[in-house]
Amino acid sequence: MTSTSLLRRPGIFSIFDHVAAAESTRHGGVSPAPFASLNLGKYTDDAPENVAENQRRFCDALGFSVEQLAWSKQVHGDQIRLVTASGGAEGFDALMTNTPKVLLAVSVADCAPILIFDAKNRAVAAIHAGWKGAAAGIVRKTLESMHTKYGTMGADCFAYIGTCIDECSFEVGDEVAAMFDADFKRFDARRGKFLVDLKMANAAQLFQSGVPESQVEISPFSTVLHNEDYFSYRKEKGTTGRMLAVIGIC
Repeated sequence: MTSTSLLRRPGIFSIFDHVAAAESTRHGGVSPAPFASLNLGKYTDDAPENVAENQRRFCDALGFSVEQLAWSKQVHGDQIRLVTASGGAEGFDALMTNTPKVLLAVSVADCAPILIFDAKNRAVAAIHAGWKGAAAGIVRKTLESMHTKYGTMGADCFAYIGTCIDECSFEVGDEVAAMFDADFKRFDARRGKFLVDLKMANAAQLFQSGVPESQVEISPFSTVLHNEDYFSYRKEKGTTGRMLAVIGIC
């Protein structure tokens, strides 16, 4: 297993040699089933030593150390952490920084990861946006916070919406569907359920914040349809690993 199989790098950031960004796959780790194999989730029932080794492998493939990671125990909310140094926190679902050598990380296994780079002000953000975060406008709020702190403007940003649950797999009830505009949901009469397009619901917040569509990349992969490569909380009935999506300034 080569180091590149542990992760996929978004092409949207490839023109910037001072930005490191990637999302992990489920390959190349040491965790046994049901966490097989590159489980990077600290808050799973996997053995901590397995997660630690997996994180070491993932960070090493990116040219970083585990000690450079910044993260938070996520709560499916809309709080944004201003990061000035590596290390952990609790209660935040978005992280932002302009500090070099810090690798922002969000954990996912169906929710959408969003990575943002402000090319003018050299600031980055990593966002965890499931349906609750998307409905709460966490992508928009993160860009607003970046504007307040760094002077970020949407036109200067490049963004990646990572691998998450796909629209045809994301069945929701009426109460959840009611939180989304008609453009991001459809009713499936056969299943008697609404289906929500999480990628486009989050992408719309980028576009509405002034990020040009040409500067946004959306992963073509699905945690459910491509479960052999990615963890899916829903498909694997809650007992599975977690991927990381990360971004940092080199």
